[in-house]
Amino acid sequence: MFVCVAATHVLVHAPAKLNLFLEVLGRRPDGFHEIETLMGAVSIFDTLEFAPRTEGELRLSCRWAGGIGARNKRREPSGDVASATTRDAVGDLPQGEQNLVYRAVARLRDRCAVTGGADIRLHKRIPSAAGLGGASSDAAAALVAANAAWKLGCSPAQLAELAAELGSDIPFFLAGGFAICRGRGEQIESIRGSRFHAVVARPPVGLSTADVYRRWRPGTPRGDVRRLQTSLAAGDWRTAKQRLVNGLQESATGLTPWVGRLTAALARLGCQAGQMSGSGSSCFGICRSARHARRLAAQLRSLNLGEVFQTTSSANGKRPQRE
Repeated sequence: MFVCVAATHVLVHAPAKLNLFLEVLGRRPDGFHEIETLMGAVSIFDTLEFAPRTEGELRLSCRWAGGIGARNKRREPSGDVASATTRDAVGDLPQGEQNLVYRAVARLRDRCAVTGGADIRLHKRIPSAAGLGGASSDAAAALVAANAAWKLGCSPAQLAELAAELGSDIPFFLAGGFAICRGRGEQIESIRGSRFHAVVARPPVGLSTADVYRRWRPGTPRGDVRRLQTSLAAGDWRTAKQRLVNGLQESATGLTPWVGRLTAALARLGCQAGQMSGSGSSCFGICRSARHARRLAAQLRSLNLGEVFQTTSSANGKRPQRE
C-alpha cells in the first residue's frame, strides 16, 4: 500500500494479493473456516482518493479504470455452473453503502465519533470475484486514508482490530509485503520474501467465495508453509514450484472449467510455477523475469482467456509523504 497525504486529500494505491499457499484446516464454530495461507502483495493497484468534508455525509463514487474489462467480454463455456457472481471480464462493482469501502469508513467514523464526512473516489483495476483481494485491499486503504485525513491518530493495532471485524483479508493489506496468515486470515505474521515477476489471468467468469468454500471437503493437508517460506526467501522457484498449494482449487474447478483451462495454459507457456489465487477465479504463473512476464501476458491475451495482468511482488508500503 502506497500512501500520499496532501493538503486537501489522501491518495492511496491499494495492491492486489496472490495466495502462494492456502490450506483449509477445518470449519470453525463461528461458521468461518480455519486457514493457513502465505500471501504476497503484487503491483496491480486500485486507487482511492479520500477528501474530508465538514458536512457529515459520506459520498463514495466508484468506477473501473480506463481499459479494464474492455477486452475479452464473453460468456463462460457451455456447462459452467458458476452462477452467483458475474459474467464479464472483471466483475461487479458495488456502489455506495454496498461497497466495503463505505462500510469501513462508516465503522471507523462511528468508532472515533467523527462528525465530519468525506468524498471518496475509488478507481478499480483489480477484478472482483477473482481471489485477488481487491475489496479487502480497498477497505484497508479506506481505513488508512480516513485515519490520516481526519487526523484520528489510530495506531496500526487499532486499525488492524477494526479491519478484522470487517473482513478476514483486510488486516493483511494493512501490513502488506509477504505474510503467513492464520485463523480466518486475520492473524498476520510478516515474513521476508524475494521479488518475483508473474502473470495473472482473471477469466470471463468470477467465483463466489462462499460457493467455493461450500464445496470444500476435508482432506489430508498437502503442504508445509514453512518449506515454501524458505524457498520464497531464497527466491528458489525450482523448489517452490513443488510447494505451492491451494486447497480450494479442486472446489473451484468443480464450479467452472476456466480454472483448469488457465492453469493448463500457464503450464504450457512455460511458467516456473503457478496455481489459482484464493478462492478464484484468477490464476497466476511465476515468470523468470519481467521480460518473460511481458511475453507470456501477450500470449495469454492472444488466447482470449480473460483479463490479463503482468505484475511483480510489492514491498511493504511507504510511509505517508506530504506533497
